[in-house]
Amino acid sequence: MRITLLVVGRTVDNNIIAGINEYTKRVGRFTQFNIEVIPELKNARNISEAQQKEQEGELILKALGSGDHTVLLDEGGKEYTSTGFAGWIEHKQNISTKRLVFVVGGPYGFAQKVYDRADEKLSLSKMTFSHQMIRLLFVEQLYRAYTILNNLPYHHQ
Repeated sequence: MRITLLVVGRTVDNNIIAGINEYTKRVGRFTQFNIEVIPELKNARNISEAQQKEQEGELILKALGSGDHTVLLDEGGKEYTSTGFAGWIEHKQNISTKRLVFVVGGPYGFAQKVYDRADEKLSLSKMTFSHQMIRLLFVEQLYRAYTILNNLPYHHQ
């Protein structure tokens, strides 16, 4: 199974980038993982929030393949414990999911057409995090899930 984290806009904080790179390398020992970046919209300050969501939505949909299992990282999504998330990942592998795509939207969230295309929604917390920070948190949790599945000592019960 290939896993993609699809994000709107590049990560700019060097500390966050370093953490993402470290966990991306670690996840790569267990599965094919990559991060795809949709460039930020030009002149986003000159368009409404609704227009920004719509334009970003079009770019997100273009980046998705017809067979992709798409999961939006969304505050209204299902929450898991780390072990529950690991079990969910294992289930996706067992049912032969080809490409699992997790999507982090722009600052105003997702357009309705992106919600309509999504297969699932996942929330990493009831708290709100910056779009930069959630990338690092997600990649760390993905690594944690694989260490749980492989009985490695990273995760402590």
